[in-house]
Amino acid sequence: MKIVLVGAGSIQFGLGTLGDIFTSKTLTGSEITLLDINAKALDVVLQTTKDFIQSHGLRYTVTATTDRRSAFVGADFIISSIEVGNRFQMWDEDWKIPLQYGVHQVYGENGGPGGVFHSLRIGKVILEIVKDAMEICPDAWIFNYSNPMTAICTTVKRKYPQAKFVGMCHEIGWLGRWLPRMLGMNHEDLHYRAAGLNHFSCMLSLTDRRSGRDLYPEVLAKAESFFEQEPGYSDLYDAYRKTGSLDASEKFQKGETDQKSAYKWADRKLIRFMLKNYHLLPITTDSHFGEYLGWAWDVVDHRGILDFYDVYKVMLSQEVPHEIHLETSERVIPIIDGMLTDAKYEEAAVNVLNTGLLDDLPSWLAVEVPAIIDKSGIRGIRMESVPKGYLALLRAYAGVYDMTAEAIIHEKKEYAIQALLANPVVHQASNLEEMVDRMISKQERWLGYLK
Repeated sequence: MKIVLVGAGSIQFGLGTLGDIFTSKTLTGSEITLLDINAKALDVVLQTTKDFIQSHGLRYTVTATTDRRSAFVGADFIISSIEVGNRFQMWDEDWKIPLQYGVHQVYGENGGPGGVFHSLRIGKVILEIVKDAMEICPDAWIFNYSNPMTAICTTVKRKYPQAKFVGMCHEIGWLGRWLPRMLGMNHEDLHYRAAGLNHFSCMLSLTDRRSGRDLYPEVLAKAESFFEQEPGYSDLYDAYRKTGSLDASEKFQKGETDQKSAYKWADRKLIRFMLKNYHLLPITTDSHFGEYLGWAWDVVDHRGILDFYDVYKVMLSQEVPHEIHLETSERVIPIIDGMLTDAKYEEAAVNVLNTGLLDDLPSWLAVEVPAIIDKSGIRGIRMESVPKGYLALLRAYAGVYDMTAEAIIHEKKEYAIQALLANPVVHQASNLEEMVDRMISKQERWLGYLK
């Protein structure tokens, strides 16, 4: 097998994914190619990896290159995690410039105007990556970790419908942290399914694997007392300001805690609202879920969102040890193992095209659903009886992805403006074109293609 890591110069992604690969018995003997535009950072990861392979007596071949087309020759699997430009400078602009123009978006990464601009920047680059893959290794599976996930997956599958392109996100890992403690049960005894759009997904079912008993009523009964004291990012940021250290990382498994929060419903005031009004548990926190809802500004934990952003900046900016750990931190490698061994197991969340998986949502839209993993690949599971009120919220955002994909593919500013006009978070129209022009001029390198 040949595996290509796109964006491997990132210590967190590069070394973290290599640790995942090296835990796999199925992939032993594989060829790994590290790809990045930053040759210096890439060399650090390469040398660290070679030393690790030698010291642990592993049977892998590892090379590195800045040449994407040569990297893709013979690839079976491509795992990509990239960002373009100065990450936080641009995210600041995505968030703050719309606020200046009167748009009350609660965050600016995936939804709202900030999510549209983020999609327009990175989506164009990812289309170029997929174009090369389709020409050089058209049968390769491409796993994407970059956000905005739904926009990227929808755009790629519209431009390259034949691409084996799958979006991966670890937000559903929060259920593994919350539910066992909330219910006093072992995680392996819980079977949950969630679905929706990426970062805009709710748990739809929860049963006891042993008895088949429906556990959702128990979650609805216990959620109030549980989440009222569940620690959030404000607690984490308070601790960082006191100690100067931050013990946090982005992984599928969120870890356990017995800490009580200094804040009520930290990061999860929108969760409380959804539990009360929709009887559904979102799988993520206010900063992500609230990006898609025009009324979220009135509900969310604003302090928690600001502290989350500060924690995230610290987490991704701090020095990371150049170490590889033999552990499974994300789900891509178990999925690849499952495909190669015909495991026929159920994966909790993948982002794939809506081929009848969620009724009442467009077929051209990428959705986040559980999936069966076997030798045929990744087969999304059709979700039955999804509450209509929840589907209405999802549909309200679908048009944004439609026009965002059109803007990227056809390089039209007009479509970008229409994506904003379709956005439930946007309630002002008179200054939108001026705002788009301001963003294009500010981020000309990445948005200048919009004409």
